[in-house]
Amino acid sequence: MAIEFMGYKPLENDYKFWLVVNPATWLIPTFIALAALAVLVHVAAFSLEDQGWHAPAPEAVEAAPAEAAAS
Repeated sequence: MAIEFMGYKPLENDYKFWLVVNPATWLIPTFIALAALAVLVHVAAFSLEDQGWHAPAPEAVEAAPAEAAAS
């Protein structure tokens, strides 16, 4: 079964992508860029007012009195 999309045969031509983008060269830099982006997003999210490390401390909640056990 041959797959064809608008004259393009992906099963026959998709290998050419890896001739241009060599994973041995680009995998680690891609992971480093992705990790840096994740750190930046988290820093931005935690820096929002009333969020993250600027969040107000939660108020203490008193426990409800225990009901007397029915005997």
